[in-house]
Amino acid sequence: MPEKAKRHLSELDLTGRSFLTIHDFKPSEIVTLLDLAVDLKEMQRRRVSHAFLEGRAVAMIFMKTSTRTRMSFEVGIEQLGAQPMFLNAADIQLRVGETIKDTANVMSRYVDCIMIRTFAQKDVEDLAAYGQIPVINGLTDDHHPCQGMADALTIREHVGRLEGVKLVYIGDGNNVTHSLAEVGAKTGMHVVCCTPQDYRPDAAIIARAQKDAEKTGATIELTDDVRAAVQGADVIYTDTFTSMGQEVEHDVRLAALRDYQVNMDLVRLAGPQVKVMHCLPAHWGEEITEEVLYSPHSVVFDQAENRLHAQKAIMVAVIA
Repeated sequence: MPEKAKRHLSELDLTGRSFLTIHDFKPSEIVTLLDLAVDLKEMQRRRVSHAFLEGRAVAMIFMKTSTRTRMSFEVGIEQLGAQPMFLNAADIQLRVGETIKDTANVMSRYVDCIMIRTFAQKDVEDLAAYGQIPVINGLTDDHHPCQGMADALTIREHVGRLEGVKLVYIGDGNNVTHSLAEVGAKTGMHVVCCTPQDYRPDAAIIARAQKDAEKTGATIELTDDVRAAVQGADVIYTDTFTSMGQEVEHDVRLAALRDYQVNMDLVRLAGPQVKVMHCLPAHWGEEITEEVLYSPHSVVFDQAENRLHAQKAIMVAVIA
């Protein structure tokens, strides 16, 4: 292992810990994980072998389908020298009555880590509580911490810093919003969550992030004024208006969120410096336009790539 990566890993004491929310970690741990992600990204760019998890196995449970989560974890696990094991809802007994407690205990005998992408945050927390191996939250209805880490890595690369960055999230207050608020609070960002009143993020999660923000000089603000929110923004961020499981609400949501579309008029209002982010998949003409997605302001595909590097850092830290 290169000395820089070895140093960053030695600064962390996360072996055996689960990665369930960003709130669970100290600001210094978040920053060092990002440093480690930079190290791993550079090793991958230079084609330097980094099979730090050789001989290990990682189970990937997908109760929700995905493109980026599956590809980034499966490729990342293999690049780290470990064996990925893909399990969808039809492959395991959870959906037909086996308890999470039994599942956690059995899987702990077979693999070294579990990544799970599912609906309820409590299921992820129970899996971690009952098992004897680290659990990584690949997405729940409440949190998307791996995305939040990839987003912070992307902002640091393209803006040059995290502290003092103005990040404006526009659209539906969802799991991504929660993780952005948490990573912003831990790293000194000024996060503005711009949503309609009826689509605001969870009040308890935001209040907790605001308390964390007091320790780092960050701020977490809620507003419904899009044009005022984007003034001076370093980053504009959006996500789908209709998440998985909300398809029946699509037309209602589209009508309620129509004025929250990220288009070139809004980007120009923010200024020439602004970067645009989206965690994908994108729905052109709804939350974002194709023009913006493929404009020079967009860092969306760098952001998608950084899922790979951020998640590898998390796995190395909690498994190694």
